[in-house]
Amino acid sequence: MAEVTLSNLSKSYGATRALKDVTMTIPDGAFVVLLGPTGAGKTTTLRLIAGLDRPDAGDVRISGQSVLRDTPAQRDVAMVFQQYSLYPHLSVRDNLAFPLRSPMIAMPEDQIARRVQEVAEVLRIPHKLDNKATALSGGEMQRVSIGRALVRNPRIYLMDEPLSSLDAKLRADLRVELKRIHQDLGATFLYVTHDQIEAMTMATHVGVLDHGRLVQFGTPREIYETPVSAYVASRLGQPHINLLPADAFGAPPPNAAQIGLRPEHIHIGEGVEAAISRIEHLGDQTRLHLTFGPHALVTLTDPHTPLQPGQTVRIRPHNPLWFDAAGNRI
Repeated sequence: MAEVTLSNLSKSYGATRALKDVTMTIPDGAFVVLLGPTGAGKTTTLRLIAGLDRPDAGDVRISGQSVLRDTPAQRDVAMVFQQYSLYPHLSVRDNLAFPLRSPMIAMPEDQIARRVQEVAEVLRIPHKLDNKATALSGGEMQRVSIGRALVRNPRIYLMDEPLSSLDAKLRADLRVELKRIHQDLGATFLYVTHDQIEAMTMATHVGVLDHGRLVQFGTPREIYETPVSAYVASRLGQPHINLLPADAFGAPPPNAAQIGLRPEHIHIGEGVEAAISRIEHLGDQTRLHLTFGPHALVTLTDPHTPLQPGQTVRIRPHNPLWFDAAGNRI
């Protein structure tokens, strides 16, 4: 495994600026998640580290050494894509073994057999080794795709939204599996997603990208509790942070244009009167959709609440987040 450092990395495709002056360190053994909407620069970052594209400016260093002159194979990184990228005519065993039989690695067959068996055990698919790839479920195919990266034991694993094409239950199952694999291997992961749940549950560090710029980097808890802007605050949290005019509950602090309210920032029981427009019972939690005056917000309450749509409650903010007219935290 290795530490990966990006220094002032920039990349444009024609007139489109994909990355601008990105500096970030991916610590050895960390699980770093890059978070942002489509077009934020997440996949471009992976491609520059992998050597599939060259930066216009800046440097990529792995274990302290610049790899800009190295080919993708020489960089010793493994990439997992959103699509499964399996050979349908081969068995699971041969799909897993394929990278180890390449001229760059050329591992002896007895070692390949051991390594494939080890990875199959990690992925909990040893009973599928002799199946054709086409006979697998979607979740099993993605496990094999991840396994093709794991067999190589590279310096860093690069993962480009590998779970986004799966259904909700499989995504939840594989989130747990990926975190377990990371902990078991002590490997370095850089994982790209727009799914905030994946970021909160798997990451040791989160990098938030906005139009090619890295706007904040820290632990999931730091990003959630101390976002530098309303944009960053909206990247994490379920339900999404409520962003209202700063004077929605009375006089705001100086220079405040918006008040940011997460569920824990909303005290129910006193304050302004709000009508319950809708209730969502989600099993482990209940979401209240509230309206007061021209404003609307969503918060959480007891899973077994007796409240009903049409009733009213009183709410007040408690330690909210404040943002200025440019969206910056104040």
